[in-house]
Amino acid sequence: MTKVKICGITKLEDAKLVLDRGADELGFNFYRESKRYISPGNARGIIDRLPSTSRSIGVFVNEDVEELISIAALVGLDGIQLHGDEDMAYVSRLQSHTERFIIKSFRVTPDFLVSDVLGWPSDFALFDTHSTDQYGGTGATFDWNRFGSEIHLSFPRTAYLAGGLNPENVAEAIRIVSPYAVDVASGVESSPGEKDRKKVESFIRNAKNA
Repeated sequence: MTKVKICGITKLEDAKLVLDRGADELGFNFYRESKRYISPGNARGIIDRLPSTSRSIGVFVNEDVEELISIAALVGLDGIQLHGDEDMAYVSRLQSHTERFIIKSFRVTPDFLVSDVLGWPSDFALFDTHSTDQYGGTGATFDWNRFGSEIHLSFPRTAYLAGGLNPENVAEAIRIVSPYAVDVASGVESSPGEKDRKKVESFIRNAKNA
């Protein structure tokens, strides 16, 4: 069954809501330019009040490696998601300094080559929609039919799918791409950082039943 990651958590009540409805992972955004930014201290305060079985992932964009490692330790993260322009050398350096799992995001353009992602030293690959003016959270999809089969064949157990997912299209996306996990933020919100209960419930239910 495809796992569900709800990203952009900023409040304890939202974290409890998505876990109660069956989400597998929570995402906390530590990129200061994001509308869903949360401070490391506030994220730690939320995580400390969640079940020990919950899995928390920190989202970073072009962060200094030492600072990233410090934040991950302070917050108590299980995983690290790199959502910027980090290159292979950066990922290798980070991997040598942490035992946390690493998700590297790749922004899909019309001429994107899934084969270019092979060989990256990360534990998971996240495929998101390319944008010229922001790192994710655009609410736009990419062509799943064009890239889905190759993503699944190349990363059958390690692909995250993001970009424009919502309760209405997540089941179709899963049927086409068969990812390890789906990652959503804006698609289950009433406003940036504010989760909508009905959207959360529908998204998770539709994803799990796909």
